[in-house]
Amino acid sequence: MYILNLNYIKPLENIDALLEEHIKFLKKHYENGTFIASGRKVPRTGGIILARNIDLEQLEKTINEDPFKREGVAEYEIIEFIPTMMADGYEILKETPEY
Repeated sequence: MYILNLNYIKPLENIDALLEEHIKFLKKHYENGTFIASGRKVPRTGGIILARNIDLEQLEKTINEDPFKREGVAEYEIIEFIPTMMADGYEILKETPEY
């Protein structure tokens, strides 16, 4: 699984101008099963996206589709992790590490 940490590098006016297109991008990748959850940071300095464990190269291609990335208003940090423990009801997120 991946945590995609978005940090805005342009004023919120630039972000808001691309927000509708960004939401379409998110919906597309929810529909194809890549994204699990997403939302704004508080305070509003960026956002977080949880993505399924897919090929890193494919994930980077996906990220490059985001209008925030394409237009240079946000930077992405990709954090990979293996969820091996979780609260009841979230077992679908569990992954088995490859040692």
